[in-house]
Amino acid sequence: MHLNHIRRGSGSPLVLVHGLGGSLHSWAPVIDDLAAAREVIAVDLPGFGETPPLEGKPTIAALTGALTSFLEENNLAGAGLVGSSMGARMVMEMARRGWEGDVVALDPGGFWNDREVRYFQLTLAPSIALVRALAPVIDGLAHNPVARTALLSQFSARPWALPGDVVARELRGFASSPSMSGAFDELVNGPRQEGASSTPGSVVIGWGRRDGVTLPRQAKRAQRAFPGSRLEWFESCGHFPHWDQPKAATDLILRSIV
Repeated sequence: MHLNHIRRGSGSPLVLVHGLGGSLHSWAPVIDDLAAAREVIAVDLPGFGETPPLEGKPTIAALTGALTSFLEENNLAGAGLVGSSMGARMVMEMARRGWEGDVVALDPGGFWNDREVRYFQLTLAPSIALVRALAPVIDGLAHNPVARTALLSQFSARPWALPGDVVARELRGFASSPSMSGAFDELVNGPRQEGASSTPGSVVIGWGRRDGVTLPRQAKRAQRAFPGSRLEWFESCGHFPHWDQPKAATDLILRSIV
C-alpha cells in the first residue's frame, strides 16, 4: 500500500499518523525536534494530503489496514507509533491487534458515549461546512489571529498563537480531502473503539485538559479499555497537544517510545 510520506532523521523509527482532515504537515510544530533524536516517518492517510483515497468507505478498520500494509511493506514492523485524534484511535487499534511497537495516542476518538458523539457531530459538522464555504479565502483567514481564533476555538486553547501556515493546511484538508465526509460519518456512526486486556508494546495516552472535540472525561474510559496504559495530561491544552504544547508533546513521545 503506497502512502505519501516523508522520512527524516536517523535512529529507531517513529511513525506519525494525523487526524481527521489533516495530513503529514499537521506534525510541523514537532517534527524537527523529533527528527533530531529519531528517524521520523510522517504519512498522509488514504484520501488525505497527497494520498489517493481507498476504493471503499474509509472506515477505521480500512484506514488502519492500509497503514499496517504500508508499514510492513516499508520494513517498519514494530516501529513506534504516534497518532493524533482519529490517527490516535488508529494506533490504539493497531496496539489492540497486536502491533509490537510502543504507541502514543494524543486525544483519540472512539471512547465517547452516545451523548458525547452526538455533541461531536453537532459541533463539528457546522465547522466543516463553514470551512468548505470559506475555502476561497481560507489562507487569509488562517493567517489572521482573530479569524484563526474564531475558527479553531473548539480545537485549541490558544488558537491565536498557532502558526498560520499549519492552520491553513489543516483547514484546506477539512475543505477538500476526498475521505473527509466518509471518515467523519464513520467516527459518528461506526463502532466505538474496542479495548485490549494486554498489548505487546506500551500504550501511552496524552490528553488536553481543555479539549473541546474529544472531551477530557473520555480519557479515563480509554485508559480503562487498555489496562496497563499510562495517561498523561497536558494542562492549558486543547485537542492537539503537538500544536498547543509542542515541547511537552515532543518530550512525552520521546520518553514513551523505546
